[in-house]
Amino acid sequence: MTSTETVARAESSGTESADAKSTGTESTGAEAAARPGNDPGNHADNAVRREETAPDAAPQFVLPLVARIERAEPPARTDALETAARAVLVLLSDERSAGDGEWAAAVRDWQDARIRKVVRRARGAEWRRAGALPGITVTGHRAEVRVFPPVPLNGWPKDLARLQVSGTELDDPQPPGAPVAGAPVLWLNAALGMSTGKEMAQAGHAAQLAWWELSGEERAAWRAAGFPLSVRYARGEAWEELTRSGLPVVTDAGFTEIAPGKTVVAEGGDRYCPLPRLRQP
Repeated sequence: MTSTETVARAESSGTESADAKSTGTESTGAEAAARPGNDPGNHADNAVRREETAPDAAPQFVLPLVARIERAEPPARTDALETAARAVLVLLSDERSAGDGEWAAAVRDWQDARIRKVVRRARGAEWRRAGALPGITVTGHRAEVRVFPPVPLNGWPKDLARLQVSGTELDDPQPPGAPVAGAPVLWLNAALGMSTGKEMAQAGHAAQLAWWELSGEERAAWRAAGFPLSVRYARGEAWEELTRSGLPVVTDAGFTEIAPGKTVVAEGGDRYCPLPRLRQP
């Protein structure tokens, strides 16, 4: 498998995990032929890897993401999707996730197994309690997403485990407009009709696959710019063309919400995250 043919086997669930006691909007799998290291300066080809193990046999970890969704002022859907994708990148590029950093072992264990992401929501006091736990809060236009270092599948911190996971739905009051110039676009399959929470996890998968494809210099440039990216929907023949392009693609196992199939394609930008480009406006 070539680097541009990386496939994420994302076994996602919308409200309940198919194979875990924890419930959530979960994406699992993100498998690649070669798993690069987490050091922001490492190129995929030069990464130091742990001993290869079958993803299902390794201890299972999950990356928690919590979206702040206040009743009075919820964020727009696209804003939340893009902020979740950037939150995954911020965690992967953080110095605490690399080398001997305090999160490095957990991040390595998480990437050695099936790549699971679970999106939960919080407001008010719930959000304040989540903010007191180790993690990073990433903001969009109005969206706020806090990402936490990976935790064992059945070892969630109490203040995260109690958060709601089902029914996370947001809308775009206005069409999101053209993608950010020069930046990558994560193209969601518009025909699937996934929940907002599930799409947030899927966008995070696609961002992670794009990150794995980059050299240390390319990663550093993208990070320095604040990880500009866009999440948009592709339809019909445009979607089919993207899936045939050889670009990184997330494939869902279809446990809940949707049938098995491809969900997101990551297309590069001409300035940041220079993967191949196919059809940005």
